[in-house]
Amino acid sequence: MSKTLKLGIIGCGGIAVNKHLPALSKITTAELAAFCDVFQGSAQKAADQYGAPGSAVYTDYRELLADPSIDVVHVCTSNDSHAELSIAALRAGKHVMCEKPMARTAAEAAQMLEVARQTGKKLTIGYNNRFRADSQQLFTICRNGSLGDIYFAKAHAVRRRGVPARGVFLDKEKQGGGPLIDIGTHALDLTLWLMDNYKPRMVVGTAYHRLSQMEETARSGGWDPSLFTVEDSAFGMIVMENGATVMLESSWALNIRQEGAAKVTLCGSKGGADMWDGLWINGESEGRLYDQHIHLDGAGTPFSQVRSKAIELEMKLWIDSILSDREPAVKPEQALVVSQILEAVYESAETGKAVYFNEGERMG
Repeated sequence: MSKTLKLGIIGCGGIAVNKHLPALSKITTAELAAFCDVFQGSAQKAADQYGAPGSAVYTDYRELLADPSIDVVHVCTSNDSHAELSIAALRAGKHVMCEKPMARTAAEAAQMLEVARQTGKKLTIGYNNRFRADSQQLFTICRNGSLGDIYFAKAHAVRRRGVPARGVFLDKEKQGGGPLIDIGTHALDLTLWLMDNYKPRMVVGTAYHRLSQMEETARSGGWDPSLFTVEDSAFGMIVMENGATVMLESSWALNIRQEGAAKVTLCGSKGGADMWDGLWINGESEGRLYDQHIHLDGAGTPFSQVRSKAIELEMKLWIDSILSDREPAVKPEQALVVSQILEAVYESAETGKAVYFNEGERMG
């Protein structure tokens, strides 16, 4: 393979324009060669701003995939099309980065993984919060054993009034759910990755449609309750095979004072960590308790810049993994477990029963 990869973008809306394209345009070994969107104007605008000279514009993704010069495809569409587009791209011989969540359902996610294995092409999912400086530092701390055995964690993805009323975010058919599958997926991925634990045993979940039905809200612009077909908040308790517990909390609208998206609290046998107000480590030394604030490069940097740096690292490592034929940083097997847990939370919320991942336990 040449040292410069030719990339195709399917879906030229907000997630492509605000995340993928600015970061990819800075990578010298990646050439943005093709753009596809059902709205030709969106694809053309993205091509004009970020495309290489002579880049192609399509409204039918099949035409983009038919181009043998395209090495890599980024899928930046609504959740209901993630599996269809990713599978088609893999079968067309392209490596694929698909935006989070992996798919609308766990079955679709499993099919994506199976096709990636069949074709031998690389597949990764856009969990960019792993690449923040605090996440990377905490990952190192977890791996060197400083926290000991991590047996309790909280995955935080809570907004007080942060409902994305634009686009299809409130459409259950398109998205598969609300804040749980939208931002809860980031927090859960980050937590499981830090714990290095991908073996869930049982899930209990709840979901609510309370504040979504408000006719008036403090949020400027508000939302239309009749179009709000997804939950406004959802919560899960995940028990892992080794006995560890993860509490997952997600909301777009919740009467809570402390907000935080893609933040994690970890409790281990030797120490703990959390991401509230920076990265903190807590523990015990010489008979005394301590709280240690980890100073990171760029402390006090605006969130938008922190996010941009994380995305740039995410994209760089992804392109490097293809060129050097290494596993991607975000493995599809890991993303599949996230999708399975999210689906179990929704199932438990609907049935009022625990969901077991071992069929024998489920039937017992």
